[in-house]
Amino acid sequence: MDLAESNLFGKGSFGSVYKGTLQDGMQVAVKVFHLELEGALKSFDAECEVLRNIRHRNLVKIISTCSSSHFKALVLEYMPNGSLEKWLYDNNHSFDILQRLNMVIEVASALEYLHYGYSSPIIHCDIKPTNILLDGNMVAHLSDFGIAKILGEEASSTTETLATVGYMAPEYGREGKVSRKGDVYSYGIMLMETFTKKKPTDEVFAGETSLKSWVRDSIHSKIRDVADTDLLRKDDEHFGAKEQCLSSILSLAIECKRESPEKRINIKEAITRLLKIRDTLQMNIENAGD
Repeated sequence: MDLAESNLFGKGSFGSVYKGTLQDGMQVAVKVFHLELEGALKSFDAECEVLRNIRHRNLVKIISTCSSSHFKALVLEYMPNGSLEKWLYDNNHSFDILQRLNMVIEVASALEYLHYGYSSPIIHCDIKPTNILLDGNMVAHLSDFGIAKILGEEASSTTETLATVGYMAPEYGREGKVSRKGDVYSYGIMLMETFTKKKPTDEVFAGETSLKSWVRDSIHSKIRDVADTDLLRKDDEHFGAKEQCLSSILSLAIECKRESPEKRINIKEAITRLLKIRDTLQMNIENAGD
């Protein structure tokens, strides 16, 4: 398999990802860990432990592992459409409100499986658009379990590994405390970013202003001021239905992002709400066409 620079298509905190082809012609992604980096070996072990035991349609599948004293890599399912981040910020790509809604539902489904569908809860710890990959049918798959934690009997755990600035829950940043509700907080930020096309670290958010406060202050009266302009156009015959949909999604995102973990909703509730939001949007569009 050729790990040349020309086949490099992504970098992570502990490794590089290459596009490769197996002998049978199957295309794969090969994540090679930079073992000289502190934490890389631990990251490889964490991904192996998590991915070895889980199977879900919205999680990137592990095909094989390569491990020796000086080389460690994961051979993963190849995602031809890249990351959600690429689709949000690359001007060559555009996708509509329903496609984005389907993607965030698929990510929530993956999280529900991690949190409740396995014998021990698995906390991803790094939910963000770069870790959401899209297959050939634009179906979302959650990836990168390099800092994931498997919880035992306890409802939370602590870690010294920091997640991505702007996406991690306040209790994670302050105390290294990871829990299901920490993932929900990150998911809430990802929701806001997906529908506003603004990163939580955008330079416009300075001083007292944050992505959350910006969205919260506009949620009921000025939703068009915060929504991605690609999603809400005045001349769209379904403007009202889409505006209502965006308001519902961003209201849900705020509930995911509450400061106190106890006041955040869980991912099961989030999925239920998102499915209702999607049904309402589809029904309103269909009724407008009658």
